[in-house]
Amino acid sequence: MVHKSFASSSLSSVNSNKTRKLPILLFDIMDTIVRDPFYQDIPAFFRMSFNDLIECKHPTAWVEFEKGLINEVYLAILEEAPRVSPLRPWLLISSQKSVMGQVEKSTLSHYCHEGCRMELSEIFFKDGRPLDLEGLKNCMKNGYTYINGIESLLHNLKQNDYEMHAFTNYPIWYTLIEEKLRISNYLSWTFCSCITGKRKPAADSYLEVLRRLEVDPASCVFIDDRMVNIEAAINAGMVGLHFKDAASLKQDLTLLGIETSPRNKD
Repeated sequence: MVHKSFASSSLSSVNSNKTRKLPILLFDIMDTIVRDPFYQDIPAFFRMSFNDLIECKHPTAWVEFEKGLINEVYLAILEEAPRVSPLRPWLLISSQKSVMGQVEKSTLSHYCHEGCRMELSEIFFKDGRPLDLEGLKNCMKNGYTYINGIESLLHNLKQNDYEMHAFTNYPIWYTLIEEKLRISNYLSWTFCSCITGKRKPAADSYLEVLRRLEVDPASCVFIDDRMVNIEAAINAGMVGLHFKDAASLKQDLTLLGIETSPRNKD
């Protein structure tokens, strides 16, 4: 890690008249902010070992789910729809709501074609066995908890006016995390792979972040628990911090000159 200090500089935000405090903090979510239930809870849900789950599940279904290429409902598949389409938020809604009740059928047909990919429940397992989708979602939601000590750190960073964004590989089920933990109290779900269609550590995912934020790469601090993603961020010119726990992250941020203590009340 490079120990350089970020001054409390600012620049004009393209999207508002407010000044922008640098650096911008980009957080991975799973096993950085939120405990990932995939490794323990999900195998237990299926009553199999983790290794057996890896062997049984479709090799690419989850990755495609994370990229927004498949979803829980057929109409959520938008391989031909523009990523910036105003329809996309509706079409990314899970089976909890009816898409057809929100958007005109004629408008949907402009984007959805007969070759729409199958939904997650159809291809989760390689052998096509049935998937209890709602049971799986409930299991995951029950397993979502904040990593010890991280919420108070996020609170302090927010209180000190740092701009923070999620930069994570995750499907539309990020909404389940939000419903339970209200992470948006601290940061924006800006760069979720199911929305951008890009996954770390692909170089284009980092370029998309920089394009959207319109800042120099060195003005971004990226935090992730996976070194492969950190290395890709550094290659893109960002500052990368390898997450181990909240205490060490606080120390690393402090070494960069980032204010991590609660703001003193006047």
